[in-house]
Amino acid sequence: MAEASWYVVHTYSGYENKVKANIEKTIENRHLEEEILEVRVPMQDVVELKNGARKTVQKKMFPGYVLINMVMNDDTWYVVRNTRGVTGFVGPGSKPVPLSEAEMKPLGIKTENISVDFAEGDTIAVVAGVWKDTIGAVQKMDYGKQTATINVELFGRETPVEISFAEVRKMS
Repeated sequence: MAEASWYVVHTYSGYENKVKANIEKTIENRHLEEEILEVRVPMQDVVELKNGARKTVQKKMFPGYVLINMVMNDDTWYVVRNTRGVTGFVGPGSKPVPLSEAEMKPLGIKTENISVDFAEGDTIAVVAGVWKDTIGAVQKMDYGKQTATINVELFGRETPVEISFAEVRKMS
């Protein structure tokens, strides 16, 4: 299988989240989960001052653009290119150009793959982050996002929580 890369798609301004939702729906309907791995609208926290009050809000880093981690082939190109709200891929002519490592680093997109010694059904301990010192059984693994989903007891009921591979270790 070909290697997945990050591509930039140009959209109508203000349609970024709608395009993301449409592409994710198409991925589900056409079973392209193995070819189109992730769709992102990069956001950043911005502090605004309104009426003397400081307020942190999330704003789009690149209005009019959506990032897609996918394996480029005729099917995936067609699906993305013909999504409502998409005007095209970023690149010379009609040829999409993947982002380089240097271009992706400031976006906070990790490219290195973390190898893990646990699988679905194993019990893991969270060693960092918000859920530190939590123990749970792995329900689902997402190698594209580098996350594991575990069930955590929250307010007396089991709640699924997605945790980065870097924040967990296998219980011996």
